[in-house]
Amino acid sequence: MGGVEDDEPASKRMKLSSEELIHLSNGSTVKESIVGSSRDLMARPLQSDGGEEVVGSKGVIKKVEFVRIIAKALYSLGYRRSGAHLEEESGIPLHSSIINVFMRQVLEGDWDESVATLHNIGLTDEMTIKSASFLILEQKFFEFLDEEKVMDALKTLRTEISPLCINHSRVRELSLSIVSPSHCFTVRSPKQDTSRARSRTKLLEELQKLLPPTVMIPERRLEHLVEQALGLQRDACMFHNSLDEEISLFADHQCARDQIPSYALQILQAHTDEIWFLQFSHNGKYLASSSHDCSAIIWEVDANGISLKHKLSGHQKPVSSVSWSPDDHQLLTCGVEEVVRRWDASSGECLSVYEKAGLGMVSCGWSPDGKWIFSGVNDKSISMWELDGRELECWKGQRILKISDLEITSDGKQIISICRETAILLLDREAKVERFIEEDQTITSFSLSRDNRFLLVNLLNQEIHLWSIEDDLKLVSKYRGHKRTRFIIRSCFGGLEQAFVASGSEDSLVYIWHRGTGELIEALPGHSGAVNCVSWNPTNPHMLASASDDRTIRIWGLNNLSAKQKDTHGNGIHYSNGGT
Repeated sequence: MGGVEDDEPASKRMKLSSEELIHLSNGSTVKESIVGSSRDLMARPLQSDGGEEVVGSKGVIKKVEFVRIIAKALYSLGYRRSGAHLEEESGIPLHSSIINVFMRQVLEGDWDESVATLHNIGLTDEMTIKSASFLILEQKFFEFLDEEKVMDALKTLRTEISPLCINHSRVRELSLSIVSPSHCFTVRSPKQDTSRARSRTKLLEELQKLLPPTVMIPERRLEHLVEQALGLQRDACMFHNSLDEEISLFADHQCARDQIPSYALQILQAHTDEIWFLQFSHNGKYLASSSHDCSAIIWEVDANGISLKHKLSGHQKPVSSVSWSPDDHQLLTCGVEEVVRRWDASSGECLSVYEKAGLGMVSCGWSPDGKWIFSGVNDKSISMWELDGRELECWKGQRILKISDLEITSDGKQIISICRETAILLLDREAKVERFIEEDQTITSFSLSRDNRFLLVNLLNQEIHLWSIEDDLKLVSKYRGHKRTRFIIRSCFGGLEQAFVASGSEDSLVYIWHRGTGELIEALPGHSGAVNCVSWNPTNPHMLASASDDRTIRIWGLNNLSAKQKDTHGNGIHYSNGGT
């Protein structure tokens, strides 16, 4: 085979092979070849003068691995001469001789030789060898078809691919591509480019994913390690709450406290009695609140602040909760042991009323597609309704308490409610399976995370528990510091990637904890009565709302916003730094 001469030193051949073979990301092909056959080579660990020498202050980074990963990164970045120079100067080759031979054979289409070399690499897992052989022979099969050598393709399928006895469904697809040539294009995976050179390079990348990382270092391994380190620094940062926050490689990451919404930017004053509940819409453009004054209000959020859009009247009893439809076009309101009303968020018109004779509703929620609504009933049942008011299904028994929250997971499968004073029911309505979160203390409220994986549970003993509900139910963390003795106090997830937990409190403060560490970050003063509920804007990590017995809603933000004038609607007072 042409290329490097036999009398060149092995180190020279090694350098050339790495320089020509490693940089796969640019899709280039290789002209030169390595002298000798894989049968003349033996698989052996890569050697270096450093042996098991380590680098770094912790003594955990092996020098050989470190240098190989750097060399791999240099080739990936296009610095091919630098990568080759690093291999030569360090004496640590990126790949062993046999791997360089194997890569060369794949790129040049020496299929039989490459399969033979694969068996000599020293792999111990038989399935890995079979899977890699399957990929190589599949490429051989397609290239025969491209050359219209149908009999050769058929022979490869029958005598080489089928005897591997793996991936039987794929073998059937390959058979169909012989019978129906047009089927060949649908059988090819997107990674199998019709251009032979690019296709072989893609094949090598797929083989690289199959082989152990000690044999062939994964693509962009150094970038992955650096990104992982930056991610860990970000997660450990107590105040990280902004997508705009740049993370530099030159210094450890640490955000300032000013990323947490802790300044009262606006006070909303339109309710005439205690405000019990509030919730931002999914798109963050609206805020809904409900009150002991038997009304609910839809507020509009824009760049100038928050203004009153509609005051919803019609309930005969205090409104205990609200729930936005998945598309934010409609709103449900629930009166205390009364009825559930459905409103048009744009016009403020009441579209429907849901009620059961002799019974009262205690909670409400939407199906993920917005086609049905759910309601908790004071006979401890849960009902599912058509939008037109027809009841579709009812789950009877001790499913819900008289004062309770109700959540439906985003896949629509689970209904979550407080079924006993110390237990939360997770009802899989399709599988008819019930799971229970059991607490030692009375549960007063709960909140579901946006990803449906976690539940915040507020307890009578002034603790908030974080439960993982994805697979096995597991208590993850506890948050303490807020006050709760008489009233229902609600908490919420919030901030960037819901990295924080916020809660109301009977001492008139708003509490914020770091979700991961459980450390209390802020206790925000301002309200003059118990803070009953909090809601974090899902699209703006710097906007938090709190509702209080003092009949006001406070909008919390960052202190670097420009001062705003008094609201022209007369329902809100703006602040720039928390003061009047």
